[in-house]
Amino acid sequence: MGKNWIAVASADHVSLGRKAGFMQVCHGKAAPLRRIHAGDRVVYYSPTQQFRAKQKLQMFTALGIVNKTEPYQVEMAPGFCPFRRDIKWVEAEEISILPLLTKLEFTAGKQNWGYQMRFGLFPISDHDFGAIAQAMKAQLPA
Repeated sequence: MGKNWIAVASADHVSLGRKAGFMQVCHGKAAPLRRIHAGDRVVYYSPTQQFRAKQKLQMFTALGIVNKTEPYQVEMAPGFCPFRRDIKWVEAEEISILPLLTKLEFTAGKQNWGYQMRFGLFPISDHDFGAIAQAMKAQLPA
């Protein structure tokens, strides 16, 4: 089994990726996407509903499994060509992170639990992935 990751993006950006079957992190940088591999599992955390909004959302908004493709570049707008990876999204409910803060290894007992979210992509344990997937009622393949 592959690794588990938290990716961070606003919910509106996650929604774009879900509709088109891709993931994008860190404002389209390639290097973070090269750290993940086919079969890895990704949970998106959305601190806000809209990019650069100040109002907090603090929800897990998507869950998927990385496809075999390597990162590739697309032109979204003139001069903006982010890197993406294809991902198979699974059926899952959006949920708040707040009820899970004491249950997740990467947040338990940490007052500044959101600090590592600033990196845009970071690995999590099987325990944490399982707890999040269960709370999201994710329909993972057997």
